[in-house]
Amino acid sequence: MAVRFCPIASGSSGNCIYAGTESTNILFDAGLSGKRIKEGLDILNVDGTNIDALFITHEHSDHIKGAGIISRRFDIPIYATEGTWEAMENTIGNIGRRNKKFIYSGEPCVINDMCIMPFDIPHDAAEPVGYSIFAKDFKMTIATDLGHVTDTVKENIQGSDVLLLESNHDVDMLKCGSYPWALKQRILGDKGHISNETAGKLISEIMDGKLKHIYLGHLSDENNEPHLAYETVKSILNENDIKVGTYLKMDMASRYSNSCPVIL
Repeated sequence: MAVRFCPIASGSSGNCIYAGTESTNILFDAGLSGKRIKEGLDILNVDGTNIDALFITHEHSDHIKGAGIISRRFDIPIYATEGTWEAMENTIGNIGRRNKKFIYSGEPCVINDMCIMPFDIPHDAAEPVGYSIFAKDFKMTIATDLGHVTDTVKENIQGSDVLLLESNHDVDMLKCGSYPWALKQRILGDKGHISNETAGKLISEIMDGKLKHIYLGHLSDENNEPHLAYETVKSILNENDIKVGTYLKMDMASRYSNSCPVIL
């Protein structure tokens, strides 16, 4: 049975990730328009009516913009923490009681033949989480919107076959850029976003023989460049004798279109 993982979009302007098997289809975040999410699913040959669940990481608009729309259109249950539900409920519109599902960090949630494990992440949101996804003998992890790297984040990333990791900004570009000082402080703070350098160091620290595919995602449009993120992380991996190429593949998660899917 094939297991697929594919970022439909990843960036500061919108996030949506697909993971599925032959019998189960799950979305993580819906920070795009309903039309754009449907287009991404069409590319994957997945009908919206076959989506079994939508899991939300947190309530910021680039993660929930289309959540209510696609839930109502395709009758999809939405899973989120209590804090996230409280923060986003008035934004995403009416969701029927049977499609309003609660999750808890550290407690697995089983959807057919897939198991979803939420874990705490440090971000300036009500009750944000990342997700590890288990299907067959494979593990896929989504870890974005990280203000800093915690032991919990490391523990949940370890042992993944596929990892979508934030590589939000280049520190020098951010510091010299046009953002207001308060926003720069927020991004650089303990509940903001991690840099290319931090992403590279984190991968080096958790690298094991199982990790096969890395997506660098949630790039800032103004304070990063895809080639810069890639080369910065690759350089740090090289310094730690981790070679990107034959065994370990690293891609940039596309901001506006589907990335190349991983098939396990």
